[in-house]
Amino acid sequence: MAPRKSSLFYGVLIAVSSLVVGMVIASRLDLTPLSSAANGPLTIPPTNSDPIEGELDASTFRNIARIASPSVVSIRATTMQRVRSTDALREFFGFPVPQPPSRRSLPEEVPTTGTGSGFIIDKTGYILTNNHVVDGATEIRVRLSSMHELDEGLPARIVGRDELTDTALLQLERLPNEELVVARFGDSDQMAPGDWVMAIGTPFNLSNTVTVGIVSAVGRPNQVARGRSLDFIQTDAAINRGNSGGPLLNIRGEVIGINTMILTNEFAGGNVGVGFAIPINTVRDLLPQLHEGKVTRGRIGVEIYGTPITEEYAKELNLPHVGGAEVRSVAPGGPSEKAGVQAGDVIVEYNGQPVRDNNDLVSRVMATRPGTTVPLKVVRNGKTLTLNVTVEELDLSAEAGSPETNIEPRSGAQDTGIGVSVAPLSPRLREELGVPEHRNGVVVVETTPFGPAEQGGLQANDVILTVQGRSVSSPAAVREAVEAVPAGRIVRMVIWRPSGDGDGQEILIQIRKR
Repeated sequence: MAPRKSSLFYGVLIAVSSLVVGMVIASRLDLTPLSSAANGPLTIPPTNSDPIEGELDASTFRNIARIASPSVVSIRATTMQRVRSTDALREFFGFPVPQPPSRRSLPEEVPTTGTGSGFIIDKTGYILTNNHVVDGATEIRVRLSSMHELDEGLPARIVGRDELTDTALLQLERLPNEELVVARFGDSDQMAPGDWVMAIGTPFNLSNTVTVGIVSAVGRPNQVARGRSLDFIQTDAAINRGNSGGPLLNIRGEVIGINTMILTNEFAGGNVGVGFAIPINTVRDLLPQLHEGKVTRGRIGVEIYGTPITEEYAKELNLPHVGGAEVRSVAPGGPSEKAGVQAGDVIVEYNGQPVRDNNDLVSRVMATRPGTTVPLKVVRNGKTLTLNVTVEELDLSAEAGSPETNIEPRSGAQDTGIGVSVAPLSPRLREELGVPEHRNGVVVVETTPFGPAEQGGLQANDVILTVQGRSVSSPAAVREAVEAVPAGRIVRMVIWRPSGDGDGQEILIQIRKR
């Protein structure tokens, strides 16, 4: 059952940058293009993976702030937004201003100033922050911790950015007279619930603000694109608007995350003790590509089933260990189909390394350089196979869902006992649905609302090809296979679903029998 929504709390994930809109005298606004100078060398800070040991005392947090604050910066990014001229004048003066009829509705561009945080990672002026802090900026100013709050800061440019992880690499266009203090990197994989952490940033334009809390959870997934999620560190250290891009630190003062967003509600509108940071290990691996100005990711053309593989389910599938990623569908013409991967396969190894779970596989694939051929070890119907797949470049903009197909109800439909009615795949139905000649099975006529089959993802017009790894060609064969599964266990079906490209798609469906 879907969780009930509380009438007192509506959770909203929001990026924690701060925006100020206003009119600025044109002569004071520097809108010259950002520098296109070649990127200088980047030295990535080493990662300290030593165990975090020791006890807290009265000076622990003071020392962390003293060590880490000089590497934290405030960022002001100016973007241009189109508004009606009357709205712009109202915004500036606070009341309507009469205008000639010819200018009352003319759109104008008004500068919008956003503030966020960041931290220095190289003495030559490289700075890490969130992409949403500087996205679309025509001017970027960086204020060091040693500068006065009224100082306009140093000009900076975007070197590279990545929307998927919401990260951006900046570089100062002019270095200060003082030597820059570089942040130190910790190992975000070491962090566990209960560990102390500190956030430093510029909430509400209050630079060098320090807050302390603990790690509330690790590996908290948040969907960043279709079929892809990014694991975040959750913390109760106060994070507010303007903290975006600032560091989350361990008790050694090392960066273990980039503060990115908060969960809030319509009443609070700000921090309620639920903040999220991108693990620094995720970002560190991207730094060479960010420095080059473009981040490329791999894809193998499979959709992974969202249900984690439990110990009981691993025994059912005869897996070598608990874990792996179960293939729900294979993209037609994609790398995995070319390699021989099928819906229902469980990927247990990728490039020689065990696959822990779905997110582990997705992370490994996206981190693989396109064009690389890697071995996949899969378990299919209890047998282990090794397939070689050539990774392609991921193009998120090209990924879209398939349209649904609607066909009239069929005669001869029979219930299967899991809340789905099926009918034989007659020649007429094959033609209506566009089922290829080499596909054989039974057609789903309808599913019971909120029943096991519907909750498992089965839809009308799906063609059931196999149940529990066995081919089925009649409603009776489906019922027999389902009846052999004990109550409370998972019924695994591979189905064929019509799609807009005419080829259709094989999809793995899991239904828990009641």
